[in-house]
Amino acid sequence: MVKRVVVALGGNALGNNLLEQMKAVKETSKAIADLIEAGYEVILSHGNGPQVGMIQLAMEGLSLLDSENCPIVPLSVCVAMSQSYVGYDLQNALREELLNRGLVQPVATVITQVVVDQADPAFANPTKPIGRFMEKVEAEQLAADKGIQIMEDAGRGYRQVVASPKPQEIVEVETIQILVNSGQTVIACGGGGIPIVKEGNHLKGVAAVIDKDFCSEVLAEAVDADLLIILTAVEQVCINYGQPNQQALSQVSVSEMEELAAAGHFAPGSMLPKVEAAIAFAKSKPGRQTLITLLEKAHDGIVGKTGTIVRQYSNA
Repeated sequence: MVKRVVVALGGNALGNNLLEQMKAVKETSKAIADLIEAGYEVILSHGNGPQVGMIQLAMEGLSLLDSENCPIVPLSVCVAMSQSYVGYDLQNALREELLNRGLVQPVATVITQVVVDQADPAFANPTKPIGRFMEKVEAEQLAADKGIQIMEDAGRGYRQVVASPKPQEIVEVETIQILVNSGQTVIACGGGGIPIVKEGNHLKGVAAVIDKDFCSEVLAEAVDADLLIILTAVEQVCINYGQPNQQALSQVSVSEMEELAAAGHFAPGSMLPKVEAAIAFAKSKPGRQTLITLLEKAHDGIVGKTGTIVRQYSNA
């Protein structure tokens, strides 16, 4: 029986700039093609932290040079640009990899809008890192010059942070479902989706970047997926990460993962959103489960050889 899988690609699958991305998507496509070749229906989503930050800085620089003809581009438009930019590279690389294997499989990117709540408290507390990593002095200077907010990101340097409201509804979900049901591989909800609010029949973009793992969970529910795969920079989720008593997690029940999250084992700006998305999907319907692992270990994770699987056990 064909299983429907939503794969949420992390930043390590895409690189940090144009040249890195063009190389990275070739390797990424090999891992995704493995899943398709094994008979899985695959829907892809991806992050856009480096890409949307790069686009935003470029657009701001252009506006500074010629503000009359090049006004400031809203962050929501930058997210839309990043969806097309990443989707273009990813769909072409995946199509080529599939054809090299003798597989004729249509691949399409859907520019996707995602509804958020204008009253979401996230707008008053920006936490989503975007753009490149900076040294503290440079980041503080940029914050002073541009009036942006910055924070340290997982000990790797400082980055700009923006609001990250929770996704509520995927506007183009029917289009995505039709394409998937017709046998196409779809790339959707890039960068967590273009954040919008509803004003009657009008959809208005807002200054935010939605967390791609939360949005991927909403997408996985919407397309009735059996499995959500969240790809990240580690092979397994760990407790006491980076400490002598570090312990990798393999098969974990929803209730156990909820207890570990409540105990503070997962970093808020790093692993915690992935864990919370994993729990939400596993709880959403009997039989659903979430896998968190490395890109190159995705297929091994599906068959139970590695990774962290979160599922709702009958006694949990």
